[in-house]
Amino acid sequence: METVQIVLDKKLLLATDQAAKRTKLNRSALVREALREHLLRLAVRAQEERNQKGYSRLPQMPDQSNLWEAEAAWPAE
Repeated sequence: METVQIVLDKKLLLATDQAAKRTKLNRSALVREALREHLLRLAVRAQEERNQKGYSRLPQMPDQSNLWEAEAAWPAE
């Protein structure tokens, strides 16, 4: 692991320390976990944007969705 220095305002630092205490993590572990989750959300958002651009360039034909309707439906109980 590498050691880095970051600057947080007092309010954010206090909230970070409180969350770390509640979750029984140290400050560094909490920040690592939060950063991982944020990076994952950014990756998902980027993928969604790529998908949206792709569908905008080549829209789905109306009959194409009918092929998947049965697959997407929940079975009857």
